[in-house]
Amino acid sequence: MSRKFNPIIQVENDGFKLPEPVGSWSEKKYSLMGGYCEIFNAGIKNKFTNRVYVDLFAGAEYVPIKGKNKILKSSALISLSIPTPFTKYIFCEMEQEKISALEIRARREHPEKDILFMQGDSNEIVTNVIEEIRKLGSSTISFCFVDPFSLNLHFETIEKISKVGKVDFLILLALMMNANRNLHNFITEESKVIDLYIKKADWRDSFKKGETRKEEFIKFIADTYDENMKKLGYKVKNEGLKPKVDADEYNLSLYYLAFYSKNPLGNKFFSEIQKYHIDQQTLF
Repeated sequence: MSRKFNPIIQVENDGFKLPEPVGSWSEKKYSLMGGYCEIFNAGIKNKFTNRVYVDLFAGAEYVPIKGKNKILKSSALISLSIPTPFTKYIFCEMEQEKISALEIRARREHPEKDILFMQGDSNEIVTNVIEEIRKLGSSTISFCFVDPFSLNLHFETIEKISKVGKVDFLILLALMMNANRNLHNFITEESKVIDLYIKKADWRDSFKKGETRKEEFIKFIADTYDENMKKLGYKVKNEGLKPKVDADEYNLSLYYLAFYSKNPLGNKFFSEIQKYHIDQQTLF
């Protein structure tokens, strides 16, 4: 496989909503996500009538890179730019200003594409997403990209989408950015963040009993997430399916991208594109 499509797409400021600048490490995330979108579609375009791209935290889609005088397209607009397109796109975003800017940009650049915009919390509007996918019939496969800024993603949301036909996921797990630094808050009984994130209300017991050390919190959450996905029928492998993304300039680990597919071909595709789109690292 040659790297024909470059997901890192620089744009000019068009005067519409721009989010706060992100670190240059985000380029690794966009490269990997866009690379998978292209190989996914190119590999299965003749096998399914409908190929759906779902973005649960779409944003405004033009994003400034911190410390650099440049603006890039982010996930939703990257998915619209691939040479072998999806047949339908579903973009979710909670903030009105961001989704309005996204719609302007997407309609302007890709007026011919079938795009649905949904405003609201993805955890609350997931039933609407599912209804749209179901309308397409049995010859449908979906790729769901999940890029939250924190642990504000309920596992039930992933679980519900996973049951709508064939779905691959690429999920940003903000464990180093959010989970590790906030363990002291999450461990209190009042916080339900982790309960909802891993759909496990008794997760504190392991720490209280001393079975799991606080230093192992990230690994505990990651392993539990894998177990949850495994129960949904996903082929969970540690090798090569969770590339870690670091802020090299600060020598910090930020997050890792977790890929899940029920089909061995999906895992093969994802492992393959990392040779071209991201430096391979391991989480633990």
